Amino acid sequence: MKNWNKKEISREQALSLHQKYGLDALESSIFARRGITAGCDLLYYLEDDARFLTNPYEFSQMEDAVDRILAAVDEGEKLLIFGDRDVDGITATAVLYEQLKRMGLDVSFRLPSGDDAYGLSMAAVEEFAKDYGSLLITVDCGISNLAEIQRAQELGISVIVTDHHNPPPTLPPAEVILNPKCQDSGYPFKDISGCAVAFKLSQALRFSQTELYKQDICLLNVRDESLVECLKLRNLTKRKSFQKDFSDGASNISSSGLLDFLRGEQIFVWDLPKVSADLKNIFGSGVDFNLFDLRPEAAKIIPSVGRLSLERLSALSKFALYSESEGSELDAFYNIFVTYLNKKIEQNFKGHKDADDRDMQLVMLSVFSDIMPLKNENRILAKRALETINLGRPRPGLIELFARQGLLGKKLCAKDMGWNVIPALNAAGRLGTPEDSLNLFLAESPDLREEYAAKILGHNEERKKLENASWEYLGGRPEKSLQKFNGKFCLIVEEKIHRGVVGRIAAKLVQRTKVPSIAMSKVDGTYIGSMRTARGVHCTKFLDQFGDIYINHGGHAGAAGFSLTSENFELFTKKISGIVQELVLGEDENQSVDIDAELSAQYVNEDLIKVVDKFEPYGNENPELIFMTKNAKIAGAQIMGKGERQHLKLFVEIGKLKWPALWWDQAARLGTEFKVGDFIDLAYNFQRNTFNGHEDRQLVIVDARKSS
Repeated sequence: MKNWNKKEISREQALSLHQKYGLDALESSIFARRGITAGCDLLYYLEDDARFLTNPYEFSQMEDAVDRILAAVDEGEKLLIFGDRDVDGITATAVLYEQLKRMGLDVSFRLPSGDDAYGLSMAAVEEFAKDYGSLLITVDCGISNLAEIQRAQELGISVIVTDHHNPPPTLPPAEVILNPKCQDSGYPFKDISGCAVAFKLSQALRFSQTELYKQDICLLNVRDESLVECLKLRNLTKRKSFQKDFSDGASNISSSGLLDFLRGEQIFVWDLPKVSADLKNIFGSGVDFNLFDLRPEAAKIIPSVGRLSLERLSALSKFALYSESEGSELDAFYNIFVTYLNKKIEQNFKGHKDADDRDMQLVMLSVFSDIMPLKNENRILAKRALETINLGRPRPGLIELFARQGLLGKKLCAKDMGWNVIPALNAAGRLGTPEDSLNLFLAESPDLREEYAAKILGHNEERKKLENASWEYLGGRPEKSLQKFNGKFCLIVEEKIHRGVVGRIAAKLVQRTKVPSIAMSKVDGTYIGSMRTARGVHCTKFLDQFGDIYINHGGHAGAAGFSLTSENFELFTKKISGIVQELVLGEDENQSVDIDAELSAQYVNEDLIKVVDKFEPYGNENPELIFMTKNAKIAGAQIMGKGERQHLKLFVEIGKLKWPALWWDQAARLGTEFKVGDFIDLAYNFQRNTFNGHEDRQLVIVDARKSS
């Protein structure tokens, strides 16, 4: 029997969230119970505006990457984007390819096909050099391709690496590396997808088309009549700040560093008459400042700010609301400055927002497919994408795929992407033709996109057959492997497993054994392996312990892949026994249920879906809400499904309402543990159910027990 855990929270915690953020009592208690109480975390649940996304120029080398690509435009160079064969790599390639084509570049793409290994290949480098290529950009790969990038350098090819995988101790000799996980990346959030990195580069390239690119700007404010504070910006990112109290007048202006700080800068202020008067009172008329007043210009685009002081703007600022420290006037000035300029750019470059919306739908797919944590800006990227889709604006490619999958017109969520869309897109890469999924997004003709959508769904059906056949080869071997490794690990090596589904087989091994698992196949003398995590084991750190025995390897905490030669296979199997012996596993997540809220009958109604929506999108590090309700009556029951997997559909009475409640794989419990007429305590998800265009609500049971 599973343990039901409902974390105790204080009334003061929930009340504080209610008072500060306007959350109702149920929402406040759920946030508190999940430990999401800091403003910097709540922001990404309560907001979806793109202004809360991180500026791409926070990457310390972003300007270098943009300059190198702009030079390629000027020189008419030939470019190659090298991506990866999974959804993250395919979407990243599509995002960057579309942007570079819009800029008029001679750009092509290449993905690993057939039996090619993951990551940049030596053959791709050599062939690009023969084709007189001079700039290669990797997306969702490259950080571990030391030899290949060294070879590109020897052949006179510049390389920009955009990746998000864990970097090795020695980085490749690329001209530019954009990877949030690199120590000196400058990027504040480490867990974005490979496609998100490509999206950031595309955004930065779009910004380079404005007059603001590489402009040094200074914001100046005077507070309390004598405190001068300044902030230097470049590409709208904060670079340097200055603050000095000149209450003793102008006597120390020369030694203060203020004049040096301002020299050569465009200086913007808010309310020029006031700031000029303050500066004159401090320094006298002998010191002249060349100032530009932002306030009247900002009011043309954002009329509501025209009569507000910085002090008032600071009090109203949403950024200040979510800050743990008291917001300053200079912070408010910076936020309104960036908001104003972004709106101005949107007016002057109308295609930028459309490109962002299309790109974010691809980023959303990559976030879900690569199991990125649903926190920080990943939430906004995914939320905005789902919103535009649900407003009837899916991008080309997704329209055709949704239509064939019967998803058009349905309110889509993360689960729809994970169950329907992502497996179909991944299937092409698993079967060696990732270009089919990429061309679905890049084809200009609707008829051609229809053809690719049909191909992709065909690949997915073939993938399912291969997966089922590969799984049948295993028989009882997962249990034998589990026993061999003392219940701590599962390793399956089977040449009959199709290399394209080793990742899926590894995931199924985890489902079956509840421990970290590796599935391996053999192709032309090379072993191909995939690992999936369970119980807190970090995949790439686990694989790193084997030393330099791989042809290549890489991945994330939750999933990783590798390949090795036949000569190293015996060494691998010897080492794994020793490493697993020392392996420390965390708690089995399947043996406990974390309750988000206990609900009495009056709260279980149609409006509960609003609370559920508040926490969307769900995924890694943000599981679906689990509610608990006691004394629900089983008013009816049906057995669903055939063969091994039989499911239970209950009809439960909670108060005056009756709800359908699905319980996957639990048909055997009807008539043994429960019967119609019993009262049970439920732990459940509350979900939408759409069928034939009609939407209603249903419960999905996580666990149940007889009421006491």
